[in-house]
Amino acid sequence: MAELIIMILVFGLSIIIGYFLISRVPSLLHTPLMSMTNAISAIIIIGAILVFSQRTTIFVDILGAVAIIAATFNVVGGFKITDRMLKMFKGDGRS
Repeated sequence: MAELIIMILVFGLSIIIGYFLISRVPSLLHTPLMSMTNAISAIIIIGAILVFSQRTTIFVDILGAVAIIAATFNVVGGFKITDRMLKMFKGDGRS
């Protein structure tokens, strides 16, 4: 039970710290930042899959499933937005 409380505390603190760090990033750096968060989300997915490979409680399984779903949305959405932003910089073919 103490491990769960520590994990929830770390999760809450990472949300707060992440919010304050990202809110101070200049707009020119948002695309590289999104690429980095996509990589972090991919690592989260791998970690959650590794947790599923061990015998755990149903509560931990549910948290792992939520982590995989949320990280997958982040990865897919991040790549979609990055692709859209890159298309904005492409010309229409006329030079």
